[in-house]
Amino acid sequence: MKYELKLRIVLEAAPAGPDFGLQKGHGSDYKPVQVQRSGPKELFFECSVDVITNGKISAARFLGPFVQGPADGKFLYLDIGEFAGQKESGWSRRLKIPLSGITAALLRRAVKGAGLETRVPGIGKDGGPNCGTVKPFAGWRVRRK
Repeated sequence: MKYELKLRIVLEAAPAGPDFGLQKGHGSDYKPVQVQRSGPKELFFECSVDVITNGKISAARFLGPFVQGPADGKFLYLDIGEFAGQKESGWSRRLKIPLSGITAALLRRAVKGAGLETRVPGIGKDGGPNCGTVKPFAGWRVRRK
């Protein structure tokens, strides 16, 4: 079976100045979409991914132009600074948002509702934009309609 799953990333308290964008595409053939300049407000990024199952949602595979990574470690990227198309920003980073932790029960509720949402910190340990695999990662939750 194939499902469309709506995902929303809320970036909290990012340092002011750098652009952030959701990466669409892979390798060197990508473009940042929904590019936003960070400031005092939260940033929101939304996309849909395909979820394919063999009839058992517990064996879900995530696919589509926003999905990155190997079969056993899928994730989404937020591009930052130069990776988001902001030339001479002083930042060239990516933030990896894992798709792990999306359980069968969570997926069943999400495809019937408004999808899933996660909230991630925008500031890294060095005081700049958070990068690498997001930590701490609170996981995904079902969005309210």
